[in-house]
Amino acid sequence: MAATRVTIQAEDFDVGAEIAALRGQDPGVGAVCSFIGTVRDRNDGSAVSAMELEHYPGMTEKAIEQMIDEAFRRFDIRGARVIHRVGPLQVKDQIVLVVVTSSHRGESFRACEFLMDYLKTQAPFWKKESTPDGERWVDARVADDAALARWGIASKNS
Repeated sequence: MAATRVTIQAEDFDVGAEIAALRGQDPGVGAVCSFIGTVRDRNDGSAVSAMELEHYPGMTEKAIEQMIDEAFRRFDIRGARVIHRVGPLQVKDQIVLVVVTSSHRGESFRACEFLMDYLKTQAPFWKKESTPDGERWVDARVADDAALARWGIASKNS
């Protein structure tokens, strides 16, 4: 049975345990690259005290799975894992984990950056921020045409 590649959850995650699970007993892994995103205390010039993330169950996982498939086509990687949290989150909480394994570091770095750029620009998440002026819904996706162009992905924001 294949390991789970995408998990959307409210609970926090253990980075060390997730990396160990992805590496498993694969003796061909020579590189592990990871990215951890956290809730920061400012966005668009406003203080942020908390945020809430929402998604469409099933649709979001499928979209991320397809991007992992694309990462396997583009890069010589051995494994990939994405965990994204939803629900209420506080400043400094972990939001997202992307882990990629490969035989060599370059492929891991590129695939991890590719997956993170996709998550920030295209993944279907919605975000509500708590600010001193009240709550506001903001597009969780960032318009980053340069990041998309780097990977040859057409912007949906155009």
